[in-house]
Amino acid sequence: MIAARLPVQRPSNAKVLIADGQGNIEHKARSEFADLLRPGDVVVANDAATLPASLSGQHSRTGRPIEVRLAGRDSLDEIRYFSVIVFGEGDFRTPTENRSKPPALKRGDRLELGRLQGTVVRLLNHPRFILLQFEGSPREIWEGLARHGRPIQYAYVPTPLAVWDTWTPIAVRPVAFEPPSAGFVLDWSMLASMSARKIRFGTITHASGLSSTGDPELDALLPFAEPYRIPRSTALMIKHAQASRGRIIAIGTTVARALEHTAAMFDGVVPFGERLATQRLGASSRLRIVDAILSGTHERGTSHYELLRAFVDDETLSRIDHELNTRDYRTHEFGDSVFLERAATRRAPRLGHLLEHVSCSSTPSTSAKVCFGGLLPHDAQSFFNPVRKE
Repeated sequence: MIAARLPVQRPSNAKVLIADGQGNIEHKARSEFADLLRPGDVVVANDAATLPASLSGQHSRTGRPIEVRLAGRDSLDEIRYFSVIVFGEGDFRTPTENRSKPPALKRGDRLELGRLQGTVVRLLNHPRFILLQFEGSPREIWEGLARHGRPIQYAYVPTPLAVWDTWTPIAVRPVAFEPPSAGFVLDWSMLASMSARKIRFGTITHASGLSSTGDPELDALLPFAEPYRIPRSTALMIKHAQASRGRIIAIGTTVARALEHTAAMFDGVVPFGERLATQRLGASSRLRIVDAILSGTHERGTSHYELLRAFVDDETLSRIDHELNTRDYRTHEFGDSVFLERAATRRAPRLGHLLEHVSCSSTPSTSAKVCFGGLLPHDAQSFFNPVRKE
């Protein structure tokens, strides 16, 4: 594959690779995506707008330049406390894996980030991964992000991104740290075409996280815990699709993660509400809700690639990789797409008392590790009383 270097969301020559439930592969123009859908399908996309989540500044104690990338928070409403990844001197033009390290960080350090001031509350299991508390009122914090922040960006796109380069056509609330870029495929004419074919469209709001930190130890923890909200209207669409045997199509990995996280908690049912996705989908996962996914093309070893292993087996993924490489598909957020139907072997039994993965992550508001998994009842109370490991 080749890196997509231009920030164009819907290039005229965009392609999509299709792999059906039997592993058959074909290729189409991505503009024909709606033709892959059927009457009765429910298509769910992430309507999160992207925050300007990269902040340059300096480490007050040493005076050394730093870059802070916002990486997580406990809820979609939290504005004061963020988990962040800290880089040393430089910017997006240097590949993340080659970026210099920041000065040694410790509790109480102050970070000057343009108009924003922040304090290191604690380190989060890695010298570059911290909980940061911003000073000021919510209005002042929002103004500081808007005036001084930039979209998180990587070296393969050589020109600076504007924030609107990262917003999908359906973007609403700025809560994502990186764009839910599978949604770049959507435009209003496509949505109108879907509606005319009796294909229903719903959204969730999911705080899409970082795709890379430049550090293998941190990358192994991706994706971090991510808050999301499922509105009542989308929950009802999914319920009706399940009753009528319609397919549920996820536009992007964040949608798949959110719906499967909720379904694992509620015995295959998707109620509305806000939750914190902590699980990681992969080859051992059995999907309860999502029948197919439209996603970007991802490199082997990344967290996004691992999620695709929940939909198809490794032999099929290897053939997909071969096709993507020999046909010069573009990768990364402005690249081409894959549309994968869930293989029959990837369907989960309805085991409401058992969450499929044990996944632990530190959340900003507590130093304890919050773990979902093991034998947990599937009622709502289990979500608000997770197992804790001190």
